[in-house]
Amino acid sequence: MRIEPVFLFDLDGTLVDSVYQHVLAWKEALDAEGIELSVWRIHRKIGMSGGLFTNQLLRETGLEISEERVARLRGLHAAAYRKLAPQVRPLPGARELLAWLTEAEIPWAIATSAHMDTAVVTLKPLGVDPDSMPVVTRDQVKYAKPDPDLFLAAAARLDAPIERALVVGDSIWDMLAAQRCGALGIGLLSGGYGLDELRYSGAFRVYDDPRDLLSHIDEVAGRR
Repeated sequence: MRIEPVFLFDLDGTLVDSVYQHVLAWKEALDAEGIELSVWRIHRKIGMSGGLFTNQLLRETGLEISEERVARLRGLHAAAYRKLAPQVRPLPGARELLAWLTEAEIPWAIATSAHMDTAVVTLKPLGVDPDSMPVVTRDQVKYAKPDPDLFLAAAARLDAPIERALVVGDSIWDMLAAQRCGALGIGLLSGGYGLDELRYSGAFRVYDDPRDLLSHIDEVAGRR
């Protein structure tokens, strides 16, 4: 009996070319709060949970970040990101990859550390409706990446054991979360992390972008 995999996708930098818009939106939010943080340092935190992001801020700036300030920063980020949303496009091959999986009857879901108010903006150019497709956002779980909650919830939405899951992501936070829940991690270079970084954090295969993954889908248990 053939046991089919299920695919669990990160969103930003994995299916949609939106990482740098998020970086710039966080930069605008931090500047508005008088918190100085270099753009490259912000990029290294994209994809992690808000709580971990706050801990990183505390370490790197020495500032005390209250819960009220965290909520204010998130609101400022969401507003800034919505302004940049018209620039966001699907990554090469993203729509085709999801269509191929659907046609092959291989289940897939999206699991993102973004809250729904920003995720819905990112999903739009991808043609994914969160009301009719399996999408898990930060609002729906207790902890975000590198904790495995998002991927566990996404697998549950597909009614599949997590051991059957292939987690596709662009960041080390995706790969660490995949390892922690017993899924296999597939890394994509389209979010700005390097090949070695993704491999060292647990990726068993690394591809350039969704198009490259689709062209090698037979390597990761998909059928062509």
